[in-house]
Amino acid sequence: MRLTQGCFSFLPDLTDKQIESQINFCITKGWAINVEWTDDPHPRNSYWELWGLPLFDIKDAASVMYELKEARKSCPIGYIRINAFDASYGTESCAMSFIVNRPPAEPGFYLERSEGPSRQIIYTIKSYSVQANPEGHRY
Repeated sequence: MRLTQGCFSFLPDLTDKQIESQINFCITKGWAINVEWTDDPHPRNSYWELWGLPLFDIKDAASVMYELKEARKSCPIGYIRINAFDASYGTESCAMSFIVNRPPAEPGFYLERSEGPSRQIIYTIKSYSVQANPEGHRY
């Protein structure tokens, strides 16, 4: 199973050169960039852990690539993504988000079925990575 969240997720993994090209595109637009990581890429988990501080007013993609390499060293089996935020409308709006690192084996999700009131069937998507590392054991 391959996680498909964000831009380029249906394409093969981007090379570092392609990632740098996307970062340069964001810089030319004047967007703020940040690097985030997680071990739980559930579709509703939109708040990943921020790696370092957001990179405002960056003029060179090398500084973002440095942060990405440091995040990869620290979280080699996690998901890492780059986000770009456009503040031209007066608020920080996410203009681009794409995954730049994946674990060697993506854990995937399972469907949990339970019964609710009046025999209503309720389905919930759960992450295998959270099941393997329950609350209090992940960090």
